[in-house]
Amino acid sequence: MRGVNKVILMGNVGSDPEIQTLEGGIKLAKFRLATTEGIKDKNGNRITEWHNIVAWRFLGEFCLKYVHKGDLVFIEGRLRTHSWNDANNNKHYKTEVIADTVNIHSKKESPRNNSETSITASVEAPVEPGSSDQSDDLPF
Repeated sequence: MRGVNKVILMGNVGSDPEIQTLEGGIKLAKFRLATTEGIKDKNGNRITEWHNIVAWRFLGEFCLKYVHKGDLVFIEGRLRTHSWNDANNNKHYKTEVIADTVNIHSKKESPRNNSETSITASVEAPVEPGSSDQSDDLPF
């Protein structure tokens, strides 16, 4: 049986996306997303969780152009964790959300008619080579 790696987040962008251009001109955008829960800590402050978001190719270019600090965005994606050793041989981990969908819910004022609009973009994750639904053990 296969597992499920699915993340759904809605929160505010903490900084404008940073863009990297990789070999072959592939774009990669990274930014942080803050989600705040209704729970408060012992000092009465709401608990905020920060998430590292990564968007590839078209979605990365979209984020660079339209996603800005403070925007309210809805993200669907999957988790990926990296590990590395520092100079003192201490192991570190970083978990990222690889975005498959980014929807901007912040209201923007349109210069044409002074009305509010909302920008939305969605991208389907590419199917990885060699993956097939025929490999599971389901009898139907």
